[in-house]
Amino acid sequence: MKRREFITLLGGAATGWPLASRAQQPGRLRRIDVMTAFAEDSRDGRQNVGAFREGLQQLGWTDGSNIRIDFHWNVSEPGRAQVIARDIIAVHPDLIVSHMISVTTAVFQLTKTIPIVFVNVPDPVALGLVSSFARPGGNVTGFTNFEPSMGGKWVEFLKDLDPRIRRIAILFNPETAPAGGKLYLPPFKTAAAALGIEPIEAPVH
Repeated sequence: MKRREFITLLGGAATGWPLASRAQQPGRLRRIDVMTAFAEDSRDGRQNVGAFREGLQQLGWTDGSNIRIDFHWNVSEPGRAQVIARDIIAVHPDLIVSHMISVTTAVFQLTKTIPIVFVNVPDPVALGLVSSFARPGGNVTGFTNFEPSMGGKWVEFLKDLDPRIRRIAILFNPETAPAGGKLYLPPFKTAAAALGIEPIEAPVH
């Protein structure tokens, strides 16, 4: 995730959770819980946190003033994600920001009322997180930076590198990225067939 992507995320959050208007309301301290796969000491994680705080401040929300932000780091492992998700739901935050499939599905399974904004999730429609890209519905919104057509581009690129190539495998972890792997399979197989290449589906744990 880059800085501009997290600011884009805030725009998605504002759609289902009117940040700018609520920021003007005195009273209860609002709470946001952020579940991320990044390690706390990682450079990318820290850059994202900085962009996230900055974007919120631009909308009138300041951590420690009118909101409280709690970060939960390194929660990509499904078992840990489920434990952290249960702890978060128990305190009833106003908003949950989730990173990656395992984290998003863990919290989604536990609440259908608390607003959830996801990032870095491939094909949220196929995962059942949203009804459609145009109308997410429910309590979940967010954005995906995955483009299915890339599956075909990979095949074309490899063919350009070595015209003699005859077999190509696509690898993915079916436990942590079931939709991610399948998302790219149709264009991957279509491009392979057009170029006379044998496509190999290779789920790897």
